[in-house]
Amino acid sequence: MTIDRIGPLDPLSRINKTQKTGNIAEVGKSDSVEISHDAKKMAELYNIAEKVKNAPEVREDRIAEVKAKLDDPNYINDSVIETIADKLANMINL
Repeated sequence: MTIDRIGPLDPLSRINKTQKTGNIAEVGKSDSVEISHDAKKMAELYNIAEKVKNAPEVREDRIAEVKAKLDDPNYINDSVIETIADKLANMINL
């Protein structure tokens, strides 16, 4: 039994053939990319999330300000108590 070769006799003949490249693109043209509105929104949300992650958990300046207010006996009055109670009630309803 004999087996005949499939294809050319010289296996390197395919490698030696060079293919002509297509025409070079026009010089004046340039590529462009458009970013969708959804992608821009997601990028903005990602940036905000990163800022929140990197923000300090304890704001020392705000704590010092609140401590100073609480040390002042004239600060705590009925209007302050009502405001705090309203804010707490609103937080619970969320």
